[in-house]
Amino acid sequence: MSSQLRTRSPQNAGEGAIIEALAQEAVMSQPALHYRICHLCEAMCGVVIEHQDGEILSIKGDKADPFSGGHICPKAIALKDLHEDPDRLRRPMKRVATGWVEVSWEEAFDEVEKNLKRIRHQAGGESIGVYLGNPTVHTPALLAVPAFVHALGATQRFSATSVDQLPTMVANQQLFGHQLLFPVPDLDRTDYLLIVGGNPAASNGSLMSAGDVMGRIKGIRNRGGRVVVVDPRLTETALKADDHVFIRPGTDFFLLAAMATEMFDRGLVRLRDLEHCVEGLVELQQALAPFTPDTVAEVTGVAAERIRTLAADIAMAECAAIYGRVGACTQEFGGLTAWMLHVLNILTGNLDREGGMMFATPPLDLVGLGSPGSYGKQRSRVRQLPAFSGELPVSVMAEEILTPGEGQIRALVTHAGNPVLSTPNGQQMDRALASLEFMVSIDIYINETTRHAHFILPPVSPLERSHMEVGLSPLMVRNAAKWSPALFEAPEDSRQDWQILNELTQRMSSTNAVQRVARRGLQLVVDQLGLDTGLDLLLRTGPYGTHAALSKKGSTPVQKLLAVVRPKDGLSLKKLHENPHGIDLGPLRRQLRKRLEEKRRKIPLALPLYLDDIPRALERLLPRQPGELRVIGRRHVRSNNSWMHNSHRLVKGPNRCTAMLHPDDAALLGIANGMNVRVQSRVGAIELPAEITESVMPGVVCVPHGFGHDRAGVKLRVARKEAAGASLNDITDDRFVDVITGTAVLNGVPVTVAPMA
Repeated sequence: MSSQLRTRSPQNAGEGAIIEALAQEAVMSQPALHYRICHLCEAMCGVVIEHQDGEILSIKGDKADPFSGGHICPKAIALKDLHEDPDRLRRPMKRVATGWVEVSWEEAFDEVEKNLKRIRHQAGGESIGVYLGNPTVHTPALLAVPAFVHALGATQRFSATSVDQLPTMVANQQLFGHQLLFPVPDLDRTDYLLIVGGNPAASNGSLMSAGDVMGRIKGIRNRGGRVVVVDPRLTETALKADDHVFIRPGTDFFLLAAMATEMFDRGLVRLRDLEHCVEGLVELQQALAPFTPDTVAEVTGVAAERIRTLAADIAMAECAAIYGRVGACTQEFGGLTAWMLHVLNILTGNLDREGGMMFATPPLDLVGLGSPGSYGKQRSRVRQLPAFSGELPVSVMAEEILTPGEGQIRALVTHAGNPVLSTPNGQQMDRALASLEFMVSIDIYINETTRHAHFILPPVSPLERSHMEVGLSPLMVRNAAKWSPALFEAPEDSRQDWQILNELTQRMSSTNAVQRVARRGLQLVVDQLGLDTGLDLLLRTGPYGTHAALSKKGSTPVQKLLAVVRPKDGLSLKKLHENPHGIDLGPLRRQLRKRLEEKRRKIPLALPLYLDDIPRALERLLPRQPGELRVIGRRHVRSNNSWMHNSHRLVKGPNRCTAMLHPDDAALLGIANGMNVRVQSRVGAIELPAEITESVMPGVVCVPHGFGHDRAGVKLRVARKEAAGASLNDITDDRFVDVITGTAVLNGVPVTVAPMA
């Protein structure tokens, strides 16, 4: 910057001009502050980045951020590592016989277009698959995805949803009428928080966006409330709670059903304001009757009296929130568990009530603009597992690639995903991707998945683009809005995610197809107006922007949006730009009953989709067999699934990729602390050190997910050298799924453990 300033100064300038130029240079070279959202997880913490002459000097929490109040975790500081990482791709890459070579964007787009169109022409849209990784939801490029998928003609869509929150989304759609109506804990006002299979101290909150989530949970206890954690492991969150309940993996439904039965039997059900909003209460009581505290005690490992106490405490609390996360979803009865979590919040009258489970009112109205969701309209070709909202469970993706016949996937597009490490039976997924006729990845790394791609199209650094939370905004525990401008200017001839997707959309579409997709609403704003302008229009027409109806003038959605009359005080990008720390939009407020009235519907508690799965659960009311071991996953606050292990500051310290075992199991198997062990399932085996600890209950093996960076061809130097580890998903079973949703079972897979010689 300073050299450019000198170049622009006149050669024969007078002394005054020289002094002025030097003064300007001195000012420009002073450290500056940049405010933005950390986009790495769901917490949405505000950060302040001190920078000078294109260099990041420090990253700290933004104390003036109304949502996070200055809290950050170690991952936020690693934004510097991510931006500067020498392994991060800056140019399109093509795989050739001798390795990887850089190519121009034009060449890459031409080759991708040619190959995808060729395969689509030969075998139709069913021969093309799309996989979207978790980070897709953490970027506004999410708005460009639907049009891209439709332009591509791909009928086999997959994402990280079905190894994460799919059962909750199905339950949202079935009970409340929309997949994006996520109930979140009203942490700032609740008296009682029950956490089932969640560990916010490590995740920073999941399906619960809460800056400084543990500070908010501490606040519950400080004001005399109670926090209880149900988990097979004494997690970091459980250590800071009032109580921890050990439970055997995959049995959360039995516990929740027994709690509901106890409430029915003791007259503790109180629907409160929901009394006229529900139907099927009698049928629900009859269906759950076999699950009593006494009948489920042995299978869950939770004493009957403990279950009765839990039920009574929650039922009699003035306000309570029952919250479940990944551990509750990714198990054998994930569908039933997600359903029961909603049901218990209803039976206690705590749904859509202050201090209970409430619904956010985000600045972008995704519920109003997005699809309500659909269940079972499509089935997978090989195993006939159900699709949800047009998306198939990722547990079938490998077999749909490997199984010959009509409809076999021959080409695949991935966006910000690493299914080799994040989906079940990773070794099979490896073989499947290697067999593809053509593959293209939109990604910033050559990782365990993208090493199989023929082309990798890398977007710019997150600090080289503007940012606003779109997909995560319905999960906020307090309504807020924040927009982050780009910190650095993007390099010449680079692309943002949405620009890459739009280029491919245009190349793969006919004009008529583009127009049809545009009528879907969201993506046309990005496509025709650009990302920031599109976000501005969505803000202005959202819940906090304007109350004026859309003009009837104009034939296209864009013309109608442009014709909106906006009040001066409406939320807009300009207003957010003037408030760089963000804007507080107030606490969560009641809204479900109004939505139900508008749709003229009630909440159906006794849905056949769930009642039909209860006989399967009754068959599992069996005691644990002696010596039986089941594996569960775990995460760490310094990890971010599989893709932040290339930051030295995050992976330094003791090895975190260990197999936790209870001392009783270790003694029985002859395993000492630190000894290498072999953990084996039906589909494969991994080797890693044992960690003997009483923080897991007997019968449980706990292995972190996201590791396994030692595969050939991975270009992640820090991850390979300092955090290779072993992949939990090399032993999770693609055939072991939740029957209702097809969600992969990542918690509760039967395994054997043996010491290495």
